Amino acid sequence: MKGSARKEVLTHVETLMAQYCEGCFLHRQLIKDGGRRRAHQFCISQCTIGEQIKEFGKKLS
Repeated sequence: MKGSARKEVLTHVETLMAQYCEGCFLHRQLIKDGGRRRAHQFCISQCTIGEQIKEFGKKLS
């Protein structure tokens, strides 16, 4: 992947995280109830934004 395309993907991921993930009530509650690992697992496997971020990550590999 070329440098400019990589930067574009990373910028898009950062935008998604800033818009949806920062301050997410569900994430904070999952951390309280089950710890960081459980919250992270939820975000990767069940959250729609997390799934989108995961797809962008596949493009970077």
